[in-house]
Amino acid sequence: MLKTYKATATKCPEGLKVESNVRGFKLILDEPEEMGGTNTGMKPVEAVLCALGSCQSIVAYSFAEAQNFSFDEFHVELEGDISDDADARKGFQEIRFSMHFKAKESQEKAEAFANFIEKNCPVGDTLANKVKLVRTGVVRD
Repeated sequence: MLKTYKATATKCPEGLKVESNVRGFKLILDEPEEMGGTNTGMKPVEAVLCALGSCQSIVAYSFAEAQNFSFDEFHVELEGDISDDADARKGFQEIRFSMHFKAKESQEKAEAFANFIEKNCPVGDTLANKVKLVRTGVVRD
């Protein structure tokens, strides 16, 4: 069974600032001033990195006990490359991340749990596999 998620993104009057809404939550995304934005929020591509790290963190904390893995702290460091070459694809060329566990578990067990996190992170799956993007219309109000 498929579960559908919905969001609305609306350009704000100033600069390139965009307010996105999901289930009553607001997210402000923007561009730096030197790119025409107001620098009041992260860039959308930065939000992609945050979404991946957040998803991995949620999987880690949600499934650690069931996977018999114990840790005191967890965080993810992420970075990605986007080419400024006009002929290159516009998205990330590569995203790199490292998972950091404060744990007494063995390295082997930490790596096995990291593999579990990667396998079960929906955002990671979305980024790693081609997703069909479907424009359902162009509406003039």
